[in-house]
Parts: sequence; C-alpha cells; structure tokens
Amino acid sequence: MGDVRGAVVGRPRGFDVDEALERAMQVFWARGYEGASLTDLTGAMGITKTSMYAAFGNKEQLFRKALARYAEGPASYATRALAEPTARAVAEAFLQGAVRTTTRPGGPAGCLTVQGALAASDEGRSAHDVLADWRNEATARLAERFQRAVDEGDLPSDTDPARLARYIMTVGNGIAVQAAGGVTAAELLEVADTAMLSWPLSPRPRRRSGPR
Repeated sequence: MGDVRGAVVGRPRGFDVDEALERAMQVFWARGYEGASLTDLTGAMGITKTSMYAAFGNKEQLFRKALARYAEGPASYATRALAEPTARAVAEAFLQGAVRTTTRPGGPAGCLTVQGALAASDEGRSAHDVLADWRNEATARLAERFQRAVDEGDLPSDTDPARLARYIMTVGNGIAVQAAGGVTAAELLEVADTAMLSWPLSPRPRRRSGPR
C-alpha cells in the first residue's frame, strides 16, 4: 500500500499506512485485542482516532487488517512450511518457524494468533472467534498436506492426517505460550526436536520382485 495520498480529493492523508498498520500489529501482538486501547493504538501509530477510523475503520476492523499483516509477515513460516518436500520436513519447518517468530529479538514474545484473544469479554468475542478460525484453518491446511503425504506413500497408510495436524498445531501453540513466559529460543527448539521423536516411521521401500 505504501504512503497513501489523496484519499480525500485535495486532502492528503499525510501518514504511511503500512507503517501505521505495522505499529498497530505490534501493539495487538504485545497486549492482545482487549489489552490494546484506542489510545495505545493511535499513540503507537502516530495518528488521531479520527484518522484511524478514516483509514482502517473501527478497532475490530483494524485488528483484522493487523492479523492479515501478521499472517503475511511474521507468521508466513506456516505457509512456507507446506511447500517442504516431505511431511516430516513440513512439521519441522512449522515448529522451528514457531520458535523463531515467538522469540524474535526486539519484538513481542509469543504469538498474536494464540495470545491475541484467548480470554475475551463480549467486546472481544469477535476477535476471539477470528483467531480461532485462523488457527483452525491453519490446522486444516496441515491436515491436507499430511493427507497428500499419505497418498504419496511419504507417511504410513494408517496415519490420521487430521490427528497429526492437531498434534503439530498444539505443540506450536504451546511453544508460543512458553515463549510469552520467557522460555528461550534454544529451549523451545529442544521442545520442537522432542516433539518430532514421536513422528510416524516412514514406510519401508518396497522390494522389487524378480528372478534371483
């Protein structure tokens, strides 16, 4: 988007929308939906409430835009992991990406999609539901990738792709919670490695039949 000018004819908006949204994302990430007040948000964004409403809509709309930015930026590891050549590599990339994102130096600890609205009042119910849908969609995408691995013989035929996806997602979410509590990246990478010890054994290659 960049520096949006001329949003109103003859009256430039006068601030960088991308930068303002980035700062809003950081506030939501650090404080959660309900913990981030409009004063916190506009102060970090360097704009007035009137400008915020004009550019982004209300707080919920701003949160949705910030979540989209988070998914395309810090949490993009989840999408990249799906492109790994094997199911095991997908899981490893997903968990290691979770560690990197939730322990970034100089950034908020934890994960916006996990801590953003775990406990919500009526005011934050919509944000809670948006994040639940986001996590469920991510789990479904992992399940689809693992189903493909079963179909291709990369995972044993008796593997339950949905169950495996929920397991990996649960470990990833747990990593985020631990990171928010101050657990280090090195310690969390050990958690990721330990989780992979229970990975389904790969099917043995079939022996070719023929004359001896």
